[in-house]
Amino acid sequence: MELVNRTEISEFFLKGFSGYPALEHLLFPLCSAMYLVTLLGNTAIVAVSVLDVRLHTPMYFFLSNLSILDICYTSTFVPLMLVHLLSAQKTISFIGCAVQMCLSLSAGSTECLLLAIMAYDRYLAICRPLRYPVLMSHRLCLFLAGTTWVLCLFKSVTETVITMRLPFCGRQVVSHFTCEILAVLKLACGDTSVSEVFLLVGAILLLPVPLAFICLSYILILATILTVPSAAGRRKAFSTCSAHLAVVMLFYGTVIFMYMKPKSKEARVSDEVFTVLYAVVTPMLNPVIYSLRNTEVKEAARKVWGRSWTSKRATKRREGSWEIFGIYR
Repeated sequence: MELVNRTEISEFFLKGFSGYPALEHLLFPLCSAMYLVTLLGNTAIVAVSVLDVRLHTPMYFFLSNLSILDICYTSTFVPLMLVHLLSAQKTISFIGCAVQMCLSLSAGSTECLLLAIMAYDRYLAICRPLRYPVLMSHRLCLFLAGTTWVLCLFKSVTETVITMRLPFCGRQVVSHFTCEILAVLKLACGDTSVSEVFLLVGAILLLPVPLAFICLSYILILATILTVPSAAGRRKAFSTCSAHLAVVMLFYGTVIFMYMKPKSKEARVSDEVFTVLYAVVTPMLNPVIYSLRNTEVKEAARKVWGRSWTSKRATKRREGSWEIFGIYR
């Protein structure tokens, strides 16, 4: 009987903003523009970090990982959300819901740990500058990034499998615009205690623990910066951390607001609008913050753009020369 209940649901209805047509028409162009900026901005960060040799450092390696994460995270739900904003058919298959849930959980969890790793990188660069190349080697960077991606994917797969194996007894209306795990759990008609324990443990490991580690790193960084004798040296040291610190405050501030609310609070449309802004705006702002606050990124972007423009002009000149050669030959 339990197997029948589990396989009874073949698709879910994502309620989203279906009760507010005017809001849907407003959100579609807004979210479309922000998603496009997210893709272009984060792709540009990755391209610049790869193409400019001066940015082949641990800081920009982790920044490229962060940009890839932002692209992956928004791409798990924004395209389908945009379709649903203009369509009366707001369904998603059972398998599609599970995949979306798993990938979004994995990307969000990985970003929590990656921000902590980036704080540790800044701590070593400022507080241990002489030993920094040895302590933060290329092999260690690959190990930290790879381990973070794999562990968070394994955690997310585990949480998704436990949740989607619960019986839903025909309840299929998700009060959300995406297959968010807490919204799907509300539909389960079986015992959700195991899933809730996994989520609680994961929330503790991915929110308070990394945030405390980041705060400790920046306390030590601040103490070191204050001992720098020259004002120019202090400004340079702080400028390497200000962008990351702004991203941390933006990311953790919105996540804590969304997921640390009282569990009994009723879902409102304002909460879903804020979730959209958190899920779409934050990945869009990350490359903006890093490009505006970091002179190295701006210089590298100008260099790559100038090199690309020069290459195009040289190619055109060569093509013109061959045409002339062909005419007169």
